[in-house]
Order: sequence, then C-alpha cells, then structure tokens
Amino acid sequence: MPEGKLWILERIASKRFPYRIRIVKGDKPLLALKVQSKWPGSGTQVFCLRDESLEAETVEIVETVPIVSMRRYGRRLAIVLDRKRNKRCDFLFLKRSYKNKEGEYEQIFWRTYQSLKAMRKGYILPAWNASEITVYVDKEERYPWRFPNCLVERVSLPVGDYALAGKEGFIAIVERKTFDNMLSELGKLDAFHQTLGELEAYPYNALVIEAGYPDFLDRKRLHHYNPSVVARALADISALHPKLKVIFAHSRKGANEWCRRYFESVYYHLLQEKSPPQVRETVGIYTGAEPFPFDPLMILKAHFPHLPETFTVGDLREAFPQISDNFIRSFLKEMKKRGTIICIRRGSLSYWKKVIA
Repeated sequence: MPEGKLWILERIASKRFPYRIRIVKGDKPLLALKVQSKWPGSGTQVFCLRDESLEAETVEIVETVPIVSMRRYGRRLAIVLDRKRNKRCDFLFLKRSYKNKEGEYEQIFWRTYQSLKAMRKGYILPAWNASEITVYVDKEERYPWRFPNCLVERVSLPVGDYALAGKEGFIAIVERKTFDNMLSELGKLDAFHQTLGELEAYPYNALVIEAGYPDFLDRKRLHHYNPSVVARALADISALHPKLKVIFAHSRKGANEWCRRYFESVYYHLLQEKSPPQVRETVGIYTGAEPFPFDPLMILKAHFPHLPETFTVGDLREAFPQISDNFIRSFLKEMKKRGTIICIRRGSLSYWKKVIA
C-alpha cells in the first residue's frame, strides 16, 4: 500500500451498519467508522459508530480514494476526497449526557457538503471572553494598537509587533506596517524577505498594512516609486511567502480591529475550544502539521510577565521541564543585563527578584 492517505469504503457483515469507512496512512489506521450508507443523501446526515476493533468481517471493498485534505474545525473533522463528485464531507463528534445515569456517550454524524449547504440554520459564532487573552506588544512599537478588555504586556518580540502566546511560546505573530513603513521596506526588499521568512515560520501569522492595495498604485502617493515596480514587489511577497497572510486593512482602525479579532479567534479555537481528543489526535497524525517553532528563550520571555515577583532556578525548571539549564541561565543573564531582575543571595539559597520600573 502506498504511503499516501486513503479513504476506504467497504461492505461488512452487519445488517444495521452495512458499510465501514476506514481512513489510513500507509499501513497505519487513523479512523474507522461503521456507517449506514455509502454516502449521505442531500439534506441528510448519517449516524456512525466507532469501529476501532474492526470486528465485522469485510465482504468487499467498494472504493479506495486518495484524500486531498483533512482538517479539524472544533468538533468537526472535514475531509476532501480526490475525485470530481461526492468529494466533500465531514464528521461531527458530539458528547451527550445520559438521562438516567452519570456519564457521557458519543454520537457521530456524517454530513456532506450539499447537506451542510441545505441547512437553514446559519453558522453560529462561538462566544469568547477577551479578558482571558494576553496580547504581547513589542517594546519598540510606537503608538501601539489598542486591545480593549485584553491584558497587554510590553516585551521584546523575536519578530513582528504583536503576538499571542500559548503554553509553548508565541503561536500568533502580526507584523504591522503603515503605508510609509511599507514603502520603506519595499526599498530594501531583500532584508524584508528575511523578516517575513521568520514571520512565516509561525503557523498563525499576518502582515497587516494600514492602507489599501490601490494606495500602492497611486502615483501621487508613491513619490519617486514606480507603481508597476511596487505592484511587482507586493506580488513577490505573496509568491515567495505562500504561508504568510497579507492583509490590506485600509486604515489604522481597520488594521487594529482585524488583529484583535484574529487573536480572539485563534485563542478560542486553538487554546480554549473543547474538541474530542480523538479528533485532535487523528488530525494531528494525519495532516502532518508543522509544530510551532521551539525557541526556549522566546518561551521564557513570553511567560516572564506571569512569573511571581521572586523565583528560583528550580521554579523555572519545574515550570519549563522541556527547557535545558543552559537556556535558563542565558535567559537569567539577559534579563539581569536589562535590569529587569536581580539575584538575591548566593549558592543554594539564591533566588531572583523582579525589578519594578
């Protein structure tokens, strides 16, 4: 069997659930579900049962189709098959409480693209609490954007101007540019590409420009720049950095609002939303998503505002077991040099204390 990801539909020896869907990667099974039909009809959804044991005997393999993509959207597992018809579907994983006893049971529904389009109920936006979000703003940022109801911390970011952090460091980074800033960067594009390359390494990133795209084609605003050259430079940014989101927000207010909503959405879906573990595990195995860039010093700096007023090296070891002592010492040395912490006592009784500016 090739090492691609495959959708296998097979007929099994079962009256109530005559078919089984298996999703595999090479020889490794990722998901197996008993289903009641080959494909859900328009406007319907098919009830499924998990079939990890594969007890039912396979009568025949109905079809084997390569999978183009598999993504998690909360409790949904969305799949796109490599064929022209009947190619888009998703599985909805739900947890229900028993009425007459404690505990929960699982319900899984198989829906198609057409059935989702036929639903009258619109998309329900989740409710999130902005007060739980901490936005990190680079110390060099002048006249920063505002983030109402969020906790804002000024730190030295490795790249970008605004960031959102998770348990393993910064996960979302936004680079802000005004119209004049962007023109200046286009004048030294080779260096700017290096910055964007570092920004692109983060899975949730954006270059947000406080101007519209037509502004960069306006000869009156471009001064000595040629509109065609500027348009080519902007096209090169998107072509050479395909994982980077470039947002023309038209104004400072629009850029600020976009960034705030973006951080809120990333925070909710990535850090707060409760999705079934099996959905997270299956997608994590299947998509081969790149991990967040692991920079130990970046992680320590991101969490520095949340450290207690006094702490020891042992406290840092316990809080960040994945970070070696060498990086912890480098972090303490750098923060001491900046004047943000001081060392109290020596030897085994020593501890560190934050310096309140």
